[in-house]
Amino acid sequence: MYIFGKNVAIEALNNNKQINKALIADNFSEKDIVSELHRRNIKVIEVSRKELDRKVSGLHQGIVLDVPDYKYASLDELLNKDDSLVVILDHLEDPHNFGAIIRTCEAAGVDGIIIPEDRSVEVNGTVIKTSVGTAEKMKIVRVSNLVNTMKILKKEGYWIFGTDMQGEDYTKLDYRGKTAIVCGNEGSGMSRLVEENCDFIASIPMKGTVNSLNASVATAIILFEAVKIRSSK
Repeated sequence: MYIFGKNVAIEALNNNKQINKALIADNFSEKDIVSELHRRNIKVIEVSRKELDRKVSGLHQGIVLDVPDYKYASLDELLNKDDSLVVILDHLEDPHNFGAIIRTCEAAGVDGIIIPEDRSVEVNGTVIKTSVGTAEKMKIVRVSNLVNTMKILKKEGYWIFGTDMQGEDYTKLDYRGKTAIVCGNEGSGMSRLVEENCDFIASIPMKGTVNSLNASVATAIILFEAVKIRSSK
């Protein structure tokens, strides 16, 4: 897997992440990063910026790292904690939204994120760059069936909160205890079966002419309300 960008490279080095090799532009100016790569005996290859453009589809800032593929967590790792808070992404497709949500979840102290294996963005270089490296600190679980996973969570004592424009005011709900918050697809929202298996539907009241928010923004608003409620017990 390729990850890219100066901050991502610094984060990878600071966390002693395994790096197979580093591709840098021939005019790359961050000498501290290059010196650290050499100090760790990581192979550094100078290439043209056009070559880096072909490797990744994002702002690489002159550096691309070849690293092992992201290691997903298991569902059991999320279930063995009391008072757990998790986020479920219902077939999110935009890697920038995914990265932003990961960053928000890490900042809010979320215990993990659950995504489906099919028709969903996976953890890739763009996600890691958008998350500013926080994807490496977050437990992310891929499951074959979201609805079945929700049923498992319910058996473990979780309350599941969906997000939709037609629901209860998100500030009026009680997010204490084991809680899972569902974020729907950017265009179509939650699927019918996922929505039917939610215990509550949280809605953000809209005052202006816009009738919906970006998926990552809506998730952040509801998530930090949940954190506030949970800390007040």
